[in-house]
Amino acid sequence: MSEAEQLPVCIIGAGSSGVTTAKSLRAQGVAFECLELGSKIGGMWRYENDNGMSSAYHCLHIDTSRKNLGYSDFPIPETYPDFLSHGQVLEYLETYAEYSGVVPYIRFNTRVEAVRPRAAGGWTVALAGGEQRDYRAVIVANGHLWDPRMPEFAGTFSGMQMHSHHYRTPAAFADKDVLVVGIGNSAVDIAVDVCRQARSTTMSMRRTAWVVPKYIMGIPTDRWIAFLTRKLRLPTRMARSVIRRLMVLAVGDQARFGLPRPLHPIWREHATLSQDLLSYLGHGWITIKPNILELQGDSVQFDDGSRKRFDAIIYATGYRTSFPFLDPATFAVRDGHARLYRRILPVDLPGLYFVGLVQPIGPTIPLCEIQGQWIASVLAGRTALPDAASMDREIDAHLAANAQRYVGSARYTLEVDFRDYAGRLRGDMRAACAGA
Repeated sequence: MSEAEQLPVCIIGAGSSGVTTAKSLRAQGVAFECLELGSKIGGMWRYENDNGMSSAYHCLHIDTSRKNLGYSDFPIPETYPDFLSHGQVLEYLETYAEYSGVVPYIRFNTRVEAVRPRAAGGWTVALAGGEQRDYRAVIVANGHLWDPRMPEFAGTFSGMQMHSHHYRTPAAFADKDVLVVGIGNSAVDIAVDVCRQARSTTMSMRRTAWVVPKYIMGIPTDRWIAFLTRKLRLPTRMARSVIRRLMVLAVGDQARFGLPRPLHPIWREHATLSQDLLSYLGHGWITIKPNILELQGDSVQFDDGSRKRFDAIIYATGYRTSFPFLDPATFAVRDGHARLYRRILPVDLPGLYFVGLVQPIGPTIPLCEIQGQWIASVLAGRTALPDAASMDREIDAHLAANAQRYVGSARYTLEVDFRDYAGRLRGDMRAACAGA
């Protein structure tokens, strides 16, 4: 065993991804420590997290229903509602971390300044204050929904502007004319939240989206999808097409409410979930506009030639995928694309792993658990990695399949299908067990 292989493993981040990865490493007997910038666990689910990276707003509820959300060996109690609030998700994560026995392995209030490869193998992690520590591997689990991506529009706006990352409550927008830019889950949540106090609320979008209700016939929509894919064994593409027909029966044609239907089928995008948007459109609390053409002082001109005055603009325009502690010359996500084998590791950087750097069709937290199990199996020597050429071919095939399947947008470059992707990771681990 080399000197580098005798070093412990470092996990960066103690959110839902870092905590479950720590549990898997501990179960496999892999020595590790977890470095967390904040004073407590929780990541984005800790409202006003003192690590400064949480995008949680006061009304935030998770979009995955309770029965599909939890870790495999730690189901969420049925005393919780179908869709947990950010506070309830945090409470669940804290209980899970205690149950897993990983809290003593976490160093809180620890800022990672730089992660650099060692000439002798492994990685050096530089911390704020000058401390440097060596590790055999580094697992990046600090999330990718914290570095706001601001759009660029012609002109300037004289009113209040903010990114949804900084939105917390609607109080600052009472009796104001507000424009929300975007049509993702955060944009819809915020528009619905703001419109209850604002004088007017408008949503502007470059591209429309399918808006799927959280419930169909009183049952969470993701449970319908689970039934179709697991019980009836329908392909995800067919299952989502069935959901499209069910949602028309449940809520009608979204174009009827002023929200244009996308030109692409529902299986080509990560649909927006909302039980409220279409109803609020129907009641006139929210109106729809196309993309912004130009900012004109206290007004905005849109692509359709219309112009409207606003007091504030909230940009729910997504996030850059960035890692400030990694030199871009070492690793970077460029144009939204990440060349990662199994969406986890860069081929040419042994010992560097990423957890949660995906946007799944399906639940995120259980998928991160499987990623953590896969990494632990690799680091424990139970799952062998293929040669570099084979890993490169897998990456090329994945990127080509995504380009063909999903809408051409930065939002979809990290997309994975939960069932297919989880099946591949589990298949790797089953093959390792069979060959043992």
